[in-house]
Amino acid sequence: MSSYLKERIDFYNEFSSWYFKILKDFKFDYQRDCIARDYLSSILDQKSNDWNLERTLISFKNVIQKKSRILIYGCGPSLEDTVNKSLSDRDNRNLFNNCLNLAADGASIFLKEKDIPINGIFTDLDGITKKEFHNTDFMVVHAHGDNIEKLKYFEKDILNFDNMLGTTQVEPIHNVINPGGFTDGDRILFFLRTFLLSKHTIFLIGMDFNHIIGRYSKPEMTKNKEANPIKIKKLDCAIKLIEWFKYKIENEIYFVNSKVESNKFNYLSVEQFKILIFE
Repeated sequence: MSSYLKERIDFYNEFSSWYFKILKDFKFDYQRDCIARDYLSSILDQKSNDWNLERTLISFKNVIQKKSRILIYGCGPSLEDTVNKSLSDRDNRNLFNNCLNLAADGASIFLKEKDIPINGIFTDLDGITKKEFHNTDFMVVHAHGDNIEKLKYFEKDILNFDNMLGTTQVEPIHNVINPGGFTDGDRILFFLRTFLLSKHTIFLIGMDFNHIIGRYSKPEMTKNKEANPIKIKKLDCAIKLIEWFKYKIENEIYFVNSKVESNKFNYLSVEQFKILIFE
């Protein structure tokens, strides 16, 4: 399957040094990552002839490039506070309707509760339920060695969802992309790299990278909790990746209502965010 956009999005050659460092640091299994990639590929191969990778990428590109403001939602503890404060004025509903809304994993559940339209969900399937396949325009499913059973559980949903894309962290193959990135949140940024225009401004909401895990990280969680050492290490890695990524693009990236974790980024209060978004 020839795909011009896929070739542009695939970032494995540049990202592989990061991947192998992550592999070593976290003691991940390269072979299981490959097995997961191949299993996801086999599901996509079973999709009807109506599904085409290049056509899906073009459709997503068109959606992304229609809007100038991109909101990326993570599952950090500031997610609820930021969105609730932003919606405190009824007129602010258009703030979200007029932006591109991309959710990392379980953040999509919260957005649905708030009736915020979701243009895309990026997920390794551990923070969502089957319902989320009905609440988004595009679904980007990631395969890695620890979620093979999740791929099996969601197989029918992947098969039946039209605007489906698959990603991997090992070498990409004909129908599975490697845009770079590690966690669902930073992977959204890496995926966007090829589609960004000069008009785009990126706002990160609920992307806290501190030691508290937001309750939307897992469907079974009912409240925020302390991150375990492995999760803390993953978050530290993710912010380093975003620091590296920001020099690959010319667009502004703002963290909204988050504790300052890096002096390389711009941080906004909710009020500053609302002023910028309504400019």
